[in-house]
Amino acid sequence: MNVDRLVFAIAGMFILASLLLSQFHSIYWLWFTAFVGANMLQASFTGFCPLAMLLKKLGANPGQAFG
Repeated sequence: MNVDRLVFAIAGMFILASLLLSQFHSIYWLWFTAFVGANMLQASFTGFCPLAMLLKKLGANPGQAFG
């Protein structure tokens, strides 16, 4: 799996987990959902993604978007 697919998979898991936590634990978990969404939006414009940088340092294969 390359960096791009890993970023989408991890972001999706974070969003789904925070939505579940907002329903069963505290509504304030939606702030985490908003943070992940905002980070994805800014990455689409700037190409800067901290998660992609971390995954590259951990040895994941580079992809097209965050190559």
